[in-house]
Amino acid sequence: MSKLYHSLFLNNRLFYCLAIIAVLFVIGFFIPIFFNIAKISLFTISIIALIDIVLVYSVKSGFEVKRTLPERLSNGDDNKITLELKNNYGFNTHSTIIEELPYQFQKRNFTFKQLLKPKQEKLIHYDLHPVKRGEYHFGHINVYVSSPLQLATKKYILGIEKKLKCYPSFLRLNDFSIKAVSNDLTSQGNKKIRRIGHSLEFEQIKEYVSGDDIRTLNWKATAKRNQLMVNQYIEEKSQPVYSIIDKGRPMQMHFNNLSLLDYAINATLAVSNIILRKHDKAGMLTFSKKIENLIVAEQRTSQMNLISEALYNVSTNFLEADYSLLYASIKRKITSRSLLILYTNFETLDALKRQLPYLRAIAKNHLLLVVFFENTELNTLIKQKAKTVEDVYDKIIAEKFMYEKKQIANELRKYGIQSVLTKPENLTGNTINKYLELKSRGLF
Repeated sequence: MSKLYHSLFLNNRLFYCLAIIAVLFVIGFFIPIFFNIAKISLFTISIIALIDIVLVYSVKSGFEVKRTLPERLSNGDDNKITLELKNNYGFNTHSTIIEELPYQFQKRNFTFKQLLKPKQEKLIHYDLHPVKRGEYHFGHINVYVSSPLQLATKKYILGIEKKLKCYPSFLRLNDFSIKAVSNDLTSQGNKKIRRIGHSLEFEQIKEYVSGDDIRTLNWKATAKRNQLMVNQYIEEKSQPVYSIIDKGRPMQMHFNNLSLLDYAINATLAVSNIILRKHDKAGMLTFSKKIENLIVAEQRTSQMNLISEALYNVSTNFLEADYSLLYASIKRKITSRSLLILYTNFETLDALKRQLPYLRAIAKNHLLLVVFFENTELNTLIKQKAKTVEDVYDKIIAEKFMYEKKQIANELRKYGIQSVLTKPENLTGNTINKYLELKSRGLF
């Protein structure tokens, strides 16, 4: 808590009293007894106001407020803020607390009115729901305190200005982790599954015994030992998984105050956490006209911090994403077979067909999962009852666009490309479920 300065204000109650006294003076010109009543009233209210001023200034630091903020804000989530109030006066105080919130929330009069008893302490909790990543500047806390007489008010400017960074949604990571463990698809059933495209990790060189695969003969070791030696491999359990985020124009659409890009960023953080918990390697990259924020898939304790910092700095643009560049970069930089989770959005089948040759080329060497979005506003329009001819046309067009989304999923499936068509608010859960499904089926 930091006390900057204080100042004196006179309450509306005092001005109301003075207005009544002024009216009595006017009436007193016609009825003399009211003139005397007005003079007595003015003298009385002046004494009471003076007493009230002395009361509110009798304690130098009569009121204290301490703001407790989290270390960082979580985008798209409710972030808990706490105010600790303390009344140091020896009487009941009426207080109005005005928070100077960051401009992003557009709340210019965020106030709390409190009645505190002598020496009483109290906690106030409230939630902030940011919908944009970046820096948030918290200002001072303005407190207006008055005594039970409520004729004079003392203003305190308290609190410390502070800047907080707003990161992609991290508050719900544990919730998704618990759900992923409780719905572990990889542990269901005992049926052996043929693993496609799995990789092998070298373990040791050993002597050849009958039944060993002759393709693993190590000729150099055989020449040195003068007997057949083979390389022994174990199945590599940690598979690379990359989250790829399209930063192009289609990802600028907003639903529930969050852009599709921010939904994808939040999902990437949560999915990466699950990937690491499942002992796979998590990586990411973003693209539009150039490849950015490339983090090589690894399984290490610092990986989540690297991904979080990269996602915090992701900026948007309104350019068309270059899928040819994406294909060339993946071919050059991601050499081992990996699961690639591509967050993008295709509104029409024609938009998909323009990029389909590159998606098919990527899918030849990797398991590609394309995640795109339903337009929930179209769903609302379709469900509404048509009352006019114009409403009928709107519904038909909306149904056409929704049908095209399903055609896009079918087109991807036709070429062996996995897909998830999801509502923006269900993106994280649906993507995690698809990852667990693919892992349980041994597709990567």
